[in-house]
Amino acid sequence: MNLYYDSVGVSGGGGEGLYTEVIYDEDRWAILWEKRAIAQRIMEALLRVGIDSIVYGSVARGDVHRLSDVEVYIPRPVNPVLAETIIEREFGGWVRREVVQATPSYVPKGYIYIDELSIVSFPLVETLKTEAVFYDIAGRLDLEGVRRRDRVAGMNKALKVIIPTSYGHSEFPAEKDPELAANLIGVDPLDLRKRISVLMRRREHGKTGVYSKIVLGEGESFSSVLNQLLDRNPRIRRRIRG
Repeated sequence: MNLYYDSVGVSGGGGEGLYTEVIYDEDRWAILWEKRAIAQRIMEALLRVGIDSIVYGSVARGDVHRLSDVEVYIPRPVNPVLAETIIEREFGGWVRREVVQATPSYVPKGYIYIDELSIVSFPLVETLKTEAVFYDIAGRLDLEGVRRRDRVAGMNKALKVIIPTSYGHSEFPAEKDPELAANLIGVDPLDLRKRISVLMRRREHGKTGVYSKIVLGEGESFSSVLNQLLDRNPRIRRRIRG
């Protein structure tokens, strides 16, 4: 749903004096709708083979710039070959495929780069609730929301809660009041505090949030890479076995 606030409504919600108002010019609106069109095309292509997806991050919130990624995510494990087939048919293939883990126990995810800024990702095993909530915190939209041109609140990597407005957005520093930030986004404050803690540790130690990244070679499959991970990572094996 659209979550639009005017500056008075935002200020009245608490955290007075901490909001920054950002007004979009015509170019920024144009960039947003261009990237939304890309997301919609990808999501509709996936839906044609029965795959539901979301778009998350800045494209869902609206705070885009020219180099913002269009990140389409499939929330449940799918047959990677099916995703690859539709991407090859509809978009002519990809420039890169990767398997990425944030930590040794974190869900391994497949990434298909249609181009350097358009990405389809999916979990290779079932996700935990604590992993799935990341997308709620970042801001997410399903295909119907994209078609309606909805925008949602969410937190970016700079720990700013982006609150859509009719003229652009308001920014609120999440670490200043995590409870209020969680309320603005619509997530559990405990989940948001954990995410803030992770991002602050990465900032302090200069980490990227990627524990392992495997680039797939020509002819290599996501399934074969997952099997390699299972062979050497007992934590992932235990997740699959329950």
